[in-house]
Amino acid sequence: MDHFQLRDGEMFAEDVPLARIADQVGTPVYVYSRATFARHADVFREGLRDIPRLHLAYAIKANPNLAVLRVMADAGYGADVVSGGEMARAMAGGVPASGIVFSGVGKTPDELIKGLEAGIGQFNLELEEEGRVLGALAAARGLRANAVLRVNPDVDAGTHAKISTGKAENKFGIPIDQAVAMFGRLAAEPGLNLRGIAIHIGSQLTDLAPLEAAYTRIGRLVAELRAQGHAITHVDLGGGLGVPYRPGDNPPSPAQFGAMAARVTNGWDVDLMFEPGRVIAANAGVLLTRVIWVKPGVVHPYVIVDAAMNDLTRPALYDAYHHFEAVRPSGERMTANIAGPVCETGDTFAMAREIDVVASGDLAIFRSAGAYGATMASTYNSRALVPEVMVDGDRFAVVADRISPETIMAAERLPEWLAA
Repeated sequence: MDHFQLRDGEMFAEDVPLARIADQVGTPVYVYSRATFARHADVFREGLRDIPRLHLAYAIKANPNLAVLRVMADAGYGADVVSGGEMARAMAGGVPASGIVFSGVGKTPDELIKGLEAGIGQFNLELEEEGRVLGALAAARGLRANAVLRVNPDVDAGTHAKISTGKAENKFGIPIDQAVAMFGRLAAEPGLNLRGIAIHIGSQLTDLAPLEAAYTRIGRLVAELRAQGHAITHVDLGGGLGVPYRPGDNPPSPAQFGAMAARVTNGWDVDLMFEPGRVIAANAGVLLTRVIWVKPGVVHPYVIVDAAMNDLTRPALYDAYHHFEAVRPSGERMTANIAGPVCETGDTFAMAREIDVVASGDLAIFRSAGAYGATMASTYNSRALVPEVMVDGDRFAVVADRISPETIMAAERLPEWLAA
């Protein structure tokens, strides 16, 4: 359930009409519901209630806005980060350093040092050299870094190729058949407290079978490592649970996911770590846009909106679906193409889709835009960087400003040899 609903023929975010936000902030603009973020956080935790030792780290790449991070911190979540910038954001948003898990295949030595100095809870190692560097950096500071080794279980998640992370050819983790030997070598590093294993096989997973297959393989690996004399106290099972983007979508619920995870991991005797992102954020936000033109087309008209691929890149990048609805629907329907103003054929949100009838000046929303929306935005075509708003009951606040092309241009410089 989310808190974007029609009331008397008009779309509201919680108790705020979206038209009011458009009038005061302008469009395009991301609108988030604090209540939906909090509810999704609670529902996910409740779904895993049968797991006795649990750490939840919100994957902040899904939506790293500081207001969102504060809501998640208040809900008791840690943070899964993949850069030094995300680590700084997590702490600025109220997440304690001890609750931070640092993932990612390309952590630099400088980022490792910042993590050590901040006292973050765990590093997820992606290769042997990274473990050796981290161990040396920690030992030089009189520390032992909590770490786990990320393995690649070679499981096809059945998701889009660009968000699949657990197949043998993907860049993440080490091959599972190399894990025991590599774990033994890294466990001997004096600066490392190598305490377990991590996996993550992909995002927007709509079938639990690949996750269960991956978890089963990890369970066998945990047993094998213990047979070699290693103390395994933590296993990070990642995230990736899918959400309903299209009407009629029915992905596994957090309760169904939690029941599977509890069953497969029963007897592991470890702290289990999970990194939900999209499942928390996606349906907690919409992209509010205004129709510029309805342009006649050869087959179907083009609805040209003021949001573009630089504001919401998922359709252009992944052919992703986002449901389009009028803010004040008349009840009439039309078949149309939906596109933005960027000078790219790929700046298209939908083709030949049945939608609410709209006209120039009408407001509309793209649903399920709270994850991988504003965080992936750019200023392509010298467009403004899209702002973000959070609603709480009958009030709202701008939580990220619209950054104008003039402001962005002011950060650029002409060298002396061109200025003349």
